[in-house]
Amino acid sequence: MPSRTAFITGASSGIGQAAAHQFAAAGFDLIISARRKPRIDELSRLLVEQYGVEVVALELDVRDQVAVQKSIGSLPKRWQAIDVLINNAGLSRGLVTIDEGLISDWDEMIDTNVKGLLYVSRAVTPLMVNNQAGHIINIGSIAGHEVYANGAVYCASKHAVAALTKGMRIDLCQHGVKVSTIDPGLVNTEFGNVRFHGDQQRADSTYNGMTPLSADDVAATILYMAQVPAHVNLAEVLLLPTDQAAATVVKRDN
Repeated sequence: MPSRTAFITGASSGIGQAAAHQFAAAGFDLIISARRKPRIDELSRLLVEQYGVEVVALELDVRDQVAVQKSIGSLPKRWQAIDVLINNAGLSRGLVTIDEGLISDWDEMIDTNVKGLLYVSRAVTPLMVNNQAGHIINIGSIAGHEVYANGAVYCASKHAVAALTKGMRIDLCQHGVKVSTIDPGLVNTEFGNVRFHGDQQRADSTYNGMTPLSADDVAATILYMAQVPAHVNLAEVLLLPTDQAAATVVKRDN
């Protein structure tokens, strides 16, 4: 049986990197992309060495539509049979009220979380439609279910991901393409450091007194979603640490 191929965006760290390891361990060949070329090249080397799979590493900023189309459009025919697309590239910038928000932060979130997902999906979905098969897994967030103070634009971007996921599922159903979303709560990755512009102490304080999810927890769930029988689609999974009940309801030890 030929190996399956998964394409993971934002694979240089966090959930994307963990998913790359877990999918490779499960025997998937991989297309991995990220902006940081040294990291993506090193990850590619490790995956080939540790799991014996084939890997294509793409230096790619999902915000650049021309680059996205060129990179995916120029993949050799063997790599155009993408079985699973994991739209993982995303970020949050800032945690402030709307009247104090930085326009540059807003642009980066919307360009990455919404437009980047669209650009990659627009390049990959015709390949899946041509194959009459495939599975798109969008990485959403609990912020796509609830809006919280100081996070209006990030929450809006993840609400957009939720709406896009539903619309994509409707549009692609007739072609046998599954579309799912996994929406994590608190996950301890580089996410906080990026949100707080490199303030690691503030990022770490997010998890004080509680046990967050790990990147591996989320990656394991993504892999499970990708491996259920062909006639089954786990369309939406809200994944929370036990210590979290809602976006702003977290049990913490004093």
